[in-house]
Amino acid sequence: MTIGIFTDAYTPYISGLVTSEVTLKKALEKKGHKVYVVTANLESYHYDYDEKERVLRIPGIPTGIYNSRLTSIYPIQAVNIIKSWKLDVIHSQSEFAVGLFARLFAKKYKIPLVHTYHTMYEEYVHYITHGHFNKISKKVVQYLTKFYCDKTASELIVPTNKTYRLFKEKYKFKKNIHIIPTGMDVERFYKENIDKKEVDKLRKTLNISKRDVVIIFVGRLAEEKNVTFLLNSHKELIKKISNLKLLIVGDGPDKNKYMQLSKDLKIDKQVIFTGKVSWKDMPKYYQLSHIFVTASTTETQGLTVIEAMASGVTPVCIKDEAFLNTITNNLNGFIFENSRDYCDIITYLAKKKSERERVGKQAQIQAEHFSDSQFAENVLIVYKDAIDNKKIKSLGIFARIRRNKGDNDVNNIK
Repeated sequence: MTIGIFTDAYTPYISGLVTSEVTLKKALEKKGHKVYVVTANLESYHYDYDEKERVLRIPGIPTGIYNSRLTSIYPIQAVNIIKSWKLDVIHSQSEFAVGLFARLFAKKYKIPLVHTYHTMYEEYVHYITHGHFNKISKKVVQYLTKFYCDKTASELIVPTNKTYRLFKEKYKFKKNIHIIPTGMDVERFYKENIDKKEVDKLRKTLNISKRDVVIIFVGRLAEEKNVTFLLNSHKELIKKISNLKLLIVGDGPDKNKYMQLSKDLKIDKQVIFTGKVSWKDMPKYYQLSHIFVTASTTETQGLTVIEAMASGVTPVCIKDEAFLNTITNNLNGFIFENSRDYCDIITYLAKKKSERERVGKQAQIQAEHFSDSQFAENVLIVYKDAIDNKKIKSLGIFARIRRNKGDNDVNNIK
């Protein structure tokens, strides 16, 4: 099968979305499929086609929203290249510029379109409105999301029940919705696959001692990630546990604000901001940590939680549906509802090494359910559904009548 992944963001940009795309591409290629990527060029204003990696980058203009670029929705130069690929299916991963291009290209050349919905956009409108007209803006986002996913995609993929319910209950979505959690190469996070000397070297660089208990947060440093909660809670925690360090891995528009807040709270000696960390180095950061935390309620799945679990690090997550299908409280992680719960759990784990190890082992077992191979297999089933449905639709009303009677084999329809 020849597959085209269309997305507004790809490597070297770092995000959960990019991790998902890279994982899917590699896993599909391992299974013998040919995968192309169409994305925005985040580093220059030129077209760039890497034939070896099969990645086409389209130039665009900066939007001012966290390093993103807005490309043309129908770039002719790209069209001529993509036509030569003879795609069997298009898999769009974003709703905007490149996502719209995927929609237009698929319609013009009669290619089945599968779409994965990754982002709860209603939680991100503040980047555009800056606090003004948020209610109206959310209504617009709802309309556009439903239009893009319902009117243009052959099949829709979502990563969790939380997102499924958003479309079924709130957006009244009528088409098929496939719940497929994003997979990953979990083995690259296993302790035995990571150089201990490199971890020790990183520990020294970050000025972390072996007696320190390290809490790690990984993600974009922005309002929706609720980092303020973690910082305020840390001020209370270190009153009881002096050797507790909060390691904040990532970059974002609010990084300086959080660094200043840590100084204002007088906890800056117990909080470490690493800035942006490369994808290949992330396993080392998990291995020098003991507890993973997140207070974000805007995730569709939360890939960093699964990365931490694969690393054997105990996850502590806010009560949100994005995490409840992955974490069983007090078995493979912990769920908190407020600051008091959070502080109680962290205090307990900081003092009980045996409990961290017990839960960490269970977390790693759970992470094995998110293998990249299974992820690719599940997505391939959706691709085949989209292709079969497209064939049936093109054969007209009599074929659809036969299908409704139970004959689902397209090859038998004459």
